[in-house]
Amino acid sequence: MAELIDLSQEIFHKAPVLPSMPATQVLPYLTHEEIDGKEPTGPVSNCITTLIMCDHASTHVDAFSHFHAAPARRGDTIDKLPLDLFYTPGICVNVTGFEPDELIHVSDVEKALATDGLEIQRGDTVLLHTGHYSRAFGTPEFITHWPGIAAEVVPFLAERGAVAFGVESPGPGVWEVSNTEVHKHCGHMNITHYENLANLEAVVGRGRFRFIAFPLKIRGAAGSPVRAVAVFDG
Repeated sequence: MAELIDLSQEIFHKAPVLPSMPATQVLPYLTHEEIDGKEPTGPVSNCITTLIMCDHASTHVDAFSHFHAAPARRGDTIDKLPLDLFYTPGICVNVTGFEPDELIHVSDVEKALATDGLEIQRGDTVLLHTGHYSRAFGTPEFITHWPGIAAEVVPFLAERGAVAFGVESPGPGVWEVSNTEVHKHCGHMNITHYENLANLEAVVGRGRFRFIAFPLKIRGAAGSPVRAVAVFDG
């Protein structure tokens, strides 16, 4: 039987987002208590929740329309992207040990791949386990300081055939150091990425798996929340 591992953060009221983004709001719209006994058919009730959030909040994927300096891709919104982009083989590399604001270079990724006997194959999604989620989630530092990849890592992944990569932090690069360049490279090199992943310690060092993270079909959006899952065959 297949083993499914949830790699997603929870979506909840005031979940952490970058300061430039609108706050996530999860609010009761209708409760059981409000309507119990008021329905003409008897004590049958339902509850409804209102959800207000940015398309780049909690665990999410970027559409190509989001990336800097990629005007040719501005029509490639999340609703236009092929579903097979979000249903791929996956690997997770261990790049723990880096301090917040420290850059992860190609040589570090190569070392991590060699340690676990992995290689990037065409069509892969490559997840990068930094430990940022388990170390900092729930603290102010989670959305301000994290280890991030150097811009050179994006062409390294893309040239080996990866279609996406994923990180545990709110941005793939170090803020105001490499993050903008990482996004630019993604737009130019036809590779996207996931942000705010969780629980990567549960998949690192375990070899290859199936990675599934379908976005919502939001018309014209530059990204979408996803339910990211790693599937290991039984």
